[in-house]
Amino acid sequence: LLSCLIIMIIMIISINNKNSVKHILRNLATGRTVTQSSTFYDWSAQRAIDFNPGFTNSWSACSSTDFQNNPWWRVDLGYVYRVRRVVITNRLDCCPDRINGAEIRIGNSLENNGNNNPRCTVISSIPAGVSATFTCNNMEGRYVNLFIPEDSRMLTLCEVEVYEEGVIK
Repeated sequence: LLSCLIIMIIMIISINNKNSVKHILRNLATGRTVTQSSTFYDWSAQRAIDFNPGFTNSWSACSSTDFQNNPWWRVDLGYVYRVRRVVITNRLDCCPDRINGAEIRIGNSLENNGNNNPRCTVISSIPAGVSATFTCNNMEGRYVNLFIPEDSRMLTLCEVEVYEEGVIK
């Protein structure tokens, strides 16, 4: 009798779990291929998706291009997703203005290195050491770019996260 009761309880729990809807957030950039227009010393594009936001040492945690015209950084998500939001962490130690004016672009084209894709937003500024969230309203795309157009600058990123909201039932 006790074993039948235990089996019934397990079945009820299983049925309740199957009928519940769970919202999950998944960082689509994790483990993906990244590239940037140039690399300042060893500040590789990969550092922007390494789970190290650089709060203690930007020198070993952030990606950065050289000083150049129209610097950009790109992640290839591997598939087309509906991007809900992009979270960017700015460096803490100095130079927080290197993100100012960057555009977040999302789409499927690699024309102009992906910088011609539709624009989600323009980043006016992010304070030093802060993670800022930008809503992209489910824009569809395989590529997410950060791009500073028509300017000679360095683009420095300490962490970039890309999210879609999936529903699992």
